[in-house]
Amino acid sequence: MSYSIYIKKDYKPVVRWVSDTPWYRRPHTWLVALLGLTPLFLIHTIIASTDPLPESPLSGEVEEKLPTQISAPPSEAPAIIADETEKSPPLQPALANVNVENQKTRQPWQSIKIAKGDNLSLIFNRFGIAPAILHQVLASGAQASSLKHLLPHQELRLLMNNDELVALDYDLDLTRTLHIKKEQDGFTSRVDTTPLTTVVKTADAVINSSLFLAGQNAGLTDNLIMQLVAIYGWDIDFALDIRSGDQFKVIYEEQYKDGKRVGDGPILAAEFINQGKTFRAVRYVKNNGDADYFSETGASMRKAFLRTPLKFTRISSGFNLHRKHPILNTIRAHKGVDYAAPTGTPIKATGTGTVVYLGRKGGYGRVIVLKHGGKYSTLYGHMSAYARNLHTGSKVKQGQIIGYVGMSGLATGPHLHYEFRVNGVHRNPLTVALPKAASIPERRMADFKAKTGSLLAQLDNQFDNQKKMVVALGEQDTMAPSSPIPENY
Repeated sequence: MSYSIYIKKDYKPVVRWVSDTPWYRRPHTWLVALLGLTPLFLIHTIIASTDPLPESPLSGEVEEKLPTQISAPPSEAPAIIADETEKSPPLQPALANVNVENQKTRQPWQSIKIAKGDNLSLIFNRFGIAPAILHQVLASGAQASSLKHLLPHQELRLLMNNDELVALDYDLDLTRTLHIKKEQDGFTSRVDTTPLTTVVKTADAVINSSLFLAGQNAGLTDNLIMQLVAIYGWDIDFALDIRSGDQFKVIYEEQYKDGKRVGDGPILAAEFINQGKTFRAVRYVKNNGDADYFSETGASMRKAFLRTPLKFTRISSGFNLHRKHPILNTIRAHKGVDYAAPTGTPIKATGTGTVVYLGRKGGYGRVIVLKHGGKYSTLYGHMSAYARNLHTGSKVKQGQIIGYVGMSGLATGPHLHYEFRVNGVHRNPLTVALPKAASIPERRMADFKAKTGSLLAQLDNQFDNQKKMVVALGEQDTMAPSSPIPENY
């Protein structure tokens, strides 16, 4: 190795080292060259080992017929060529079919889940659809006006072709679908109805821990369980009255669309055994289309009042005319029931009525008093806030939210103080006999029995079958203790 020194333009000396060995005698030079040529050699080997392209199916025929065409008289040659032309498959139509298939694959339905705050203009903008097309779609018919109010979690389907809208589908509900299609002169719309298939099912269970767990184990949805609670909410306090060993049975409907379950309910008939007492209910549709639940004798399951006005955690103080007040420390009658619940828990009107007082009232704090007809009134105290647009003179319906739990007034913790009065006299809300709603009139009893008789008979049959199974199993255990219990028991 040697070096040389040269002077740059800025007069700074630079040392350049020069190898004494020629480049072709340096081993690393050949190693670099070998590594560079190896990939090229491998690529060439792979290409050479692949099969050659297949020959055209016409090439063999042409080679076989070529001597015939040459040796034939000139007058026959055009005939042979014309004949071969007719037998040869046209290439252009085949290419056209491929293009059509490609176009089909480029036209998938785009499914869009509508998000909160979404509207048709925003969705079209994301797909690059012009505002003029949006105007044409909305003007395609009266049915298209529903697209102005899209609801979250619903589905919108678009069919696109080369970034142009071809069709649009939108499910208005479970049975109706809006179809919008592009035509030569604009867009047209129509609504198609798909009838649902209704299946009647039954379920029964014994409550061991909770109603919801028993219902879920029996195959009931949360919706059906809540329907069951609503039916018996006037007779059974599901927070306090449920005991282990209580049982229920329901006959209900399920709706299917294209073989898929899309809904359930209503409950057609039910039986609930609570602490040994049996409550039966059956659904009856009146001639005007209104439906409600009645006992098998035609008495309404709906009472004029709910038993409890809110979802509570416990009763912190019951009805007691000789209770010692926790703050005043004196004997002071407690003429209602205190339901302990978190601040802000909604409070419902237990009956339909009119607000006769709304404001602060001594130890009650924020209070609402409702008047129900001529003889009944209810009071709700210690509220944290009132429901909006509620004032003295407002009409409220049973189950309507009128306020929220708090601890205003004389209260040691958040709770609702609830009073029930009959002709101005305080009654225990937990035990007072609640007035019933209107029952089936005598002139409708024949129609009521005709429409509900089969459902009540089905309830009887299923419970009879259960009893027979239990008896049969008991006999099998007595006769053959080692006999297995059926799997479906």
